[in-house]
Amino acid sequence: MTTRNARRTLQVAGVGTAALLALSACSSSDDSSSVKPGSSAPASSSAKLSGTVTVFAAASLKESFTALGKEFEAQHPGTKVTFSFGGSDSLAASITGGAPADVFAAASPKTMKIVTDAGDASGTPATFVRNQLEIATLPGNPDKVSSLKDLTKSGLKVVLCDKEVPCGAAARKALDASGLKLTPVSYEQDVKSALTKVELKEADAAVVYKTDVKAAGDKVEGVEFPESAKAVNDYPIALLKDAPNAAASKAFIALVQSPEGQKVLTGAGFLKP
Repeated sequence: MTTRNARRTLQVAGVGTAALLALSACSSSDDSSSVKPGSSAPASSSAKLSGTVTVFAAASLKESFTALGKEFEAQHPGTKVTFSFGGSDSLAASITGGAPADVFAAASPKTMKIVTDAGDASGTPATFVRNQLEIATLPGNPDKVSSLKDLTKSGLKVVLCDKEVPCGAAARKALDASGLKLTPVSYEQDVKSALTKVELKEADAAVVYKTDVKAAGDKVEGVEFPESAKAVNDYPIALLKDAPNAAASKAFIALVQSPEGQKVLTGAGFLKP
């Protein structure tokens, strides 16, 4: 009787041990599968991006940012990037006035400061490219413009960006450094508007960015001038504080700053930061 009870006790114990081992193996298998390469990562790192990213950007970024927007949409199906291009000062005023946007890319630190001073940026803006001025003339340069001083010739119709716009502030800085006085036929609210005046032959020349001259192709002819080196503009980019789509917006900014994004920007004529 004692021997039989002892055997039964050992049998029960053996079954219990086997069950515990099986349970342990199952639990161990479940744990390993949760971190196995190729399996689902934590939601925070693998969440699929979706929705619209609204970007307010300097007019001079139109061509390159449009290309990057299409690339971003291709990389992240389900997203859409919309742009509002214009003078950086006007865009900054819209943002501080409550316009809904996710990202601001300005053509100068001064215009970005309007947004940061108002507390409307999230984090510290980062310079992602720089841009240099160039003179845009009519195709073939019929007025033989070869220097900044040539723009002061009597009878020459010259267009500048408004002094509150980064391209206008840079042009004024270059003119002041050279001691030159220039009275343009008009001041434009963004660099594309200034360039269009020449493209439409409503002006003989305009002081714009190298990137704009390049984007215009054979519609204008570019003339470099050494004084432009003293007025190079830094372009900062920032996520906005109340960005409706912060996750996708951060990813777009990352694309702009990536080697791939920089290749598109330098290809458009921008300088590296």
